[in-house]
Amino acid sequence: MHHPAELEPTLTVSTLGAPGESLDTVLSWLVAHGAQGVELRLGRGEIAAPAMTRRERSELRSRIEGAGLAVTGVASYIRIAEPADDVLVVGALEAALILAHDLGAPAVRVFPGAPARPCGYDSVPETIQARQEANALAAGRLTAVARLARDLGTYPALETHDSHPRGSDIAAILDMVDGPAGAVWDLMHPWRVGETLGETWRALQPWLTGGAGSVQVKDARLPASRTPALVGTGTLPVDAFAGLLRDAGYAGPVCLEWEKAWHADAPPLDEALGSAVRWFRRHWPARPGADTAAPF
Repeated sequence: MHHPAELEPTLTVSTLGAPGESLDTVLSWLVAHGAQGVELRLGRGEIAAPAMTRRERSELRSRIEGAGLAVTGVASYIRIAEPADDVLVVGALEAALILAHDLGAPAVRVFPGAPARPCGYDSVPETIQARQEANALAAGRLTAVARLARDLGTYPALETHDSHPRGSDIAAILDMVDGPAGAVWDLMHPWRVGETLGETWRALQPWLTGGAGSVQVKDARLPASRTPALVGTGTLPVDAFAGLLRDAGYAGPVCLEWEKAWHADAPPLDEALGSAVRWFRRHWPARPGADTAAPF
């Protein structure tokens, strides 16, 4: 299913950008800036934690939806190509899918995570295991949860990251999956290793427009610094990225992944969100009569 070209994407924000902040604070920021959704980082001590009871999940979903927001995804740290027992990896993914379904999220973000040899930041890693074998391992695990994913209507979505930073790397895995899956296009990683925006889009388009995919926007002053920069003030091609998505009629989630959890010196999420909203509205102006919570 392809998103109609006349629809605009959903601007959403990852809680990665608000380490230690309460749910009320995060929701207040999102509502004040007119964001439409939230991606919940999954982990111990996070707003969304693996050990949450069904009642806690229901209460969390109600509080988010009561603020007029949607849960657009759950960001897990499951690495589907890691050298661990299949039972552990598949079991963790099944549990994350069930939790995401309970929260009303359409997708669970997963990483490739194949062991790789050290390399430069602008290079594609060489996997220790033959890449085709690592790809087959990852695809098999995604296939193993296919029945559950279909039953739940919540799917795993594989991000351009670590051992597989390019769209072409992710597509090589997803092409082998027998079942529903999506992709997450992190703007930074394919670009930093030399894959063009057009190449990434062409590789991932089938999974980005199938209902379970999403894209992540961020900025930084690469190659000098990896510290997050307000959107539009760094060196990443954020405007060309938006232009490609707009011209292609992309209408899925556009998530601000503000990595303050890894960079304590980055500005607060509240400030970063303001820059993301201004960038978003330059490329997707609010339609007449659209309900916006704050001026852009």
